[in-house]
Amino acid sequence: MLRFKIKEMIAKKEFEEGRRITITEIAEATGIHRMTLSKMMNKRGYNTGTENLDRLCAYFGCEIQDLVEYIPTPDSEAGQDAG
Repeated sequence: MLRFKIKEMIAKKEFEEGRRITITEIAEATGIHRMTLSKMMNKRGYNTGTENLDRLCAYFGCEIQDLVEYIPTPDSEAGQDAG
């Protein structure tokens, strides 16, 4: 499963810039719908396109590994034993 670390990236940007950053601000700056951002932040296993990830990396000035974390699930680990 992929976990999006948007909340962590917001906190980091808020600290660096010394101000509060809202989801609405990110939505307007990236062109990603507010509801999509909310789902990425709060819904486990939410699936999104690479275009959204690209836009978020550009907004936060980060690499993809700063934004996305791979978390093995029992289902994905079972497939690794075959072979």
